[in-house]
Amino acid sequence: MWSFAFAVPATASPLRDLHFGEALFYAHQEDYFEALERLDAEIVQHHRVDEPTLDSMIHHIEEAEFSVGDFELFYRMHHRAGRAIKAVLEANVADEVRNDAAYRLARIHFQKDQPAMALDVLDAMKGKIPEALGADVAYLRANVYLALGRPGDAIETLTPVQDAKSLAGFSNYNLGIAMLRDGKPELAFRQLDRAGRVRSTDRTTLAIRDKSNLVLGTLLLEAKEFDRAQTFLDRVRLSGPFSNQALLRAGRADLSAGRFDRALVPWSVLVDRDVTDSAVQEARLALPYAYGKLGVHGRAAVLYGEAVETFQGELQKLDASIHNIRSGDFLEALVREEIRHDKEWVVRLRELPDAPETFYLVGLMASHDFQTALQNYLDLDDLRGKLLVWDTSLDAFGDVIRLRRGFYEPRLPKIDRAFRRLDAQMRLRLEQREHVRARLEGMLTAPRADYLATAEEQGALRVLAQLAAQLVENSSPEGASLRARTERLEGMLRYRLETDYHVRLTETHEHLRALEQDVEALDTQYDAFVRTRQSARHSYVGYSELIKELRSRVQSNLTQVDDVMARQGRVLESVAINELELRRTRLTDFQNQARFAYADSYDRAAKAQAQ
Repeated sequence: MWSFAFAVPATASPLRDLHFGEALFYAHQEDYFEALERLDAEIVQHHRVDEPTLDSMIHHIEEAEFSVGDFELFYRMHHRAGRAIKAVLEANVADEVRNDAAYRLARIHFQKDQPAMALDVLDAMKGKIPEALGADVAYLRANVYLALGRPGDAIETLTPVQDAKSLAGFSNYNLGIAMLRDGKPELAFRQLDRAGRVRSTDRTTLAIRDKSNLVLGTLLLEAKEFDRAQTFLDRVRLSGPFSNQALLRAGRADLSAGRFDRALVPWSVLVDRDVTDSAVQEARLALPYAYGKLGVHGRAAVLYGEAVETFQGELQKLDASIHNIRSGDFLEALVREEIRHDKEWVVRLRELPDAPETFYLVGLMASHDFQTALQNYLDLDDLRGKLLVWDTSLDAFGDVIRLRRGFYEPRLPKIDRAFRRLDAQMRLRLEQREHVRARLEGMLTAPRADYLATAEEQGALRVLAQLAAQLVENSSPEGASLRARTERLEGMLRYRLETDYHVRLTETHEHLRALEQDVEALDTQYDAFVRTRQSARHSYVGYSELIKELRSRVQSNLTQVDDVMARQGRVLESVAINELELRRTRLTDFQNQARFAYADSYDRAAKAQAQ
């Protein structure tokens, strides 16, 4: 039964936090471990800061929480990814946010081959669905229905979104597959035909277009409609991933229709391609067979002879591959650095001159199950390398701590003494300020004009009070005159104080408010110094035990990784050897067929020449 296709959408948003952007950068490079390492640390730090609202991550925190789940999903950490997204589902968030999380969780279940659980999550979605996800949610639901054997529901779900631009080709292909499974071949052919005509420059869309045409051609070939099959098979690109199968089946269509000469064309193209491909190997037998049908037995005998030699060479490669895998060379070839930096590293494995063990496994390594197991092994190798780097980095951290201690410890005592002196002065001034504030508050209910006298006025009042005290016992006319003048001067001063009281009180409050601003600035500087002082000490105190603990954890994890890598490597080697044994059996069968056909063609050619 033909499988359906699954497309993963990509999203983007304006960037306002550089650390989040760095994590996205690594994610776009498909380095999800680095992305997770950075984003996890950034989210933890965001939640630990004193004022999260001032952190630039606040603009992306919801998206970051989602992205952690996505990165864990792409890194195949399905359990952690599911927990991260479930936490969002259970939080008090808007419907759009919750539905976005539900979609991601359903996608996780679907990719883990848990369609029933995926459907439960999709059914639990309610409220407004983000506009950008509308078609993707429907597409995922349809794929889930197909996985559950409910093609009718898949058809009903896919029909409204079959023209969505984001699903170009994929929606029509899956709709066609659903209709095939639902027993509607004519409608299915129309949808597959639409998918086979889609215009695009995207590689995945072009691949689904080729696959649609290959499926149509194969179905028609099986239905013995050879001319129609040829039409669709001819649409498949000669450079696409399905070109070899299309060429092989195009030749079969012509052969089945009795057009032996036309069958030579696609098969002649195919036999010159990489001989490790099963379609090419089959074409090595099919091409001379077509020549035999045309009565050109001499050419057929030559081609059969070449096929025997080719198959013999490939059998030797298979034997060498099996031997090298058992010797451990296979795993060493897989972890080569120059190969893994190439996006097409699976194909590049063929080009390693000293790695025949990988030559015949490209098809196997392209399968989903083997890719998952292989990627786990490669991730373990990456993790092992990172653990070794971290173990070395701990020594560097120790040196940094030692240098910081040597820098700060001689200086901090002197700084602390100077700070204590300034702190005492600051506290005194703050007490004086509070005393002035208390006086002013009391003057609101019990006015005291003398409190607002200037220093000059206070000095004059003291002098007048002293003169008055000296003139109390002077009963002479001159003394009486002086007392009168003294009282008059004092009265003038007090009159001025009383009449200017409200103006002076207002000015005093204004000055106090201005002083408050200076005090706030002083408090800010004080707090900044305290934090800096604390951070200086914290930058080198208390790390020894932590580094020791981390070193122990790194060593423990290294031991575990080595053990898991060994077991995973044995699994990969076993699967690879089994695959190569199957290929060897198939090639041996092909070689035997070629030998018998070679002898038969040689005899026929000899008889034809003798006549």
